[in-house]
Amino acid sequence: MSKTAIVYTPRYLEHNPGPGHPESAKRLKTIMEALKSSHIVDNEKCKLYEPNPAREEDVELVHHPDYIKLVQRVSSSGGGLLDLGDTQVSPESYEVALYAVGGALEAVDLVLAKKAENAFAFVRPPGHHAGPYAACGFCIFNNIAIAATYLLRKFGFERVVILDIDAHHGNGTQEVFYDTDKVMFISLHQDPRGFPGTGFVDEIGEREGLGYTINFPFPFGTGDESYEKAFDEVITPVLQEYRPQFILVSAGFDGHFSDPVGSLALTVKGYERTFERIVRYSRLCEGKLAVLLEGGYNLSMMGKLALGAVSEMAGVSFIAPEESSKPRERVDRQAERVIEEVKKIHSAYWKL
Repeated sequence: MSKTAIVYTPRYLEHNPGPGHPESAKRLKTIMEALKSSHIVDNEKCKLYEPNPAREEDVELVHHPDYIKLVQRVSSSGGGLLDLGDTQVSPESYEVALYAVGGALEAVDLVLAKKAENAFAFVRPPGHHAGPYAACGFCIFNNIAIAATYLLRKFGFERVVILDIDAHHGNGTQEVFYDTDKVMFISLHQDPRGFPGTGFVDEIGEREGLGYTINFPFPFGTGDESYEKAFDEVITPVLQEYRPQFILVSAGFDGHFSDPVGSLALTVKGYERTFERIVRYSRLCEGKLAVLLEGGYNLSMMGKLALGAVSEMAGVSFIAPEESSKPRERVDRQAERVIEEVKKIHSAYWKL
């Protein structure tokens, strides 16, 4: 059994949202070049797997059939916008989106079949903004929500955690699981007032899901120290109490301080320490961990960030580049207030 499965297919490069669009195929090209040049995929601890496309019935675990047909129809007619903003499809996009879902399911299956201890699926298009009925924010099908529902329906899991570390709130994922205690959704993200308009601290779930949605809406410029504090003071004790059976991660690398789309101030070293914690959390569920790529748009940094994450998952040494991005004291104080507010609200549900 390999330590870490890398799930990827060149089919992901065929989705083309148009010239100048930040969610381009170059993102994955950069990542795969970095992984291959580092020889981590040749390491005995890592193995590369190519997924099959998902079936339409797999996508229907989360998405309404009419929406699936809309994506298929717009793609087959030559492409176009799926929403009123920036989710553009090309003729190949429907098939590629099925491969993205297939990559998520392959990652889960590889871990459950004990072919790997954990898995990182480098998929595109991303998914965490897509809701059951609509595309949003470059996302077509919600890959991670489908993977979580797959764990519930096919394998009978009852406690799945989705940890979203993209710079933007995973509004689609939250929508899917807002009223259930079978999936805990935790998101650390930048102030969502500009986009997507959800992810505030008082969004905590409803009915059976009350207390199972935890949001950290950090101010612009928040850096490593505040993220680590959120993990250590809230996420760690909550997960220890929840005792997840499987952990899924929406991994956006757009939280890096140089990202052109995100507005946070994380470093490569900060991401490395985040994945160190994630791997440690996976011991709560016998190592069952699958990570899916979401955002990240600085092509000069994507390879380093992905390599650091995979190295941590595979237990391979990685030397993070020296960086300096110290947030302002005012930002630190604002981030501290966010964490304290989350603790105050969720102490009614968890031992914080």
